[in-house]
Amino acid sequence: MLHLALYTFGVLKSPLADPSPLTREFYDTGEAVYRRISQHPGYVARAEAAGGDKGMLFEADWGAWGEFAVPAWYGKGRTVETTALAATLSLWTDLSPAFDAIYTGLHREALNRRYDWFERTGHPSHACWWVSGGVIPTWQDGVSRLEHLHDRGSAPHAFTFHHPFAPDGSATRVR
Repeated sequence: MLHLALYTFGVLKSPLADPSPLTREFYDTGEAVYRRISQHPGYVARAEAAGGDKGMLFEADWGAWGEFAVPAWYGKGRTVETTALAATLSLWTDLSPAFDAIYTGLHREALNRRYDWFERTGHPSHACWWVSGGVIPTWQDGVSRLEHLHDRGSAPHAFTFHHPFAPDGSATRVR
């Protein structure tokens, strides 16, 4: 059985530790979105750090998901005070449930506000790829796929929901 791996990455306009109302709003929305997505049909798992403190991305223990990594184009801080990014790594049973979770409901509402919170970087914000059942992708896998997608476009190795590929490598559509 195959699973869809999904890596998302965005550069925030201000550090996670910023006490401003906009940063708090992003955090509160994110926590609600995570709760909702984890209950969505087709959701398998996501990378969660032991402890889960705000901004403790680089120092955290991510277990089987590996050491936290970011794309080469991320040029902001890496300390608790300066980290200005949001990243997720998750597993899904298929394209359609993942697409539905991302582009409907509470997450869709958050996507509509993304430019309030995130910088426009000119880089893709997500990458998908297929993994064998039981395989846990690492943060470095996600970064590698996102960078590949940016450099070479959508392909079976790394693709988007808008230009997806089936597990056999053929172009497909999200149903």
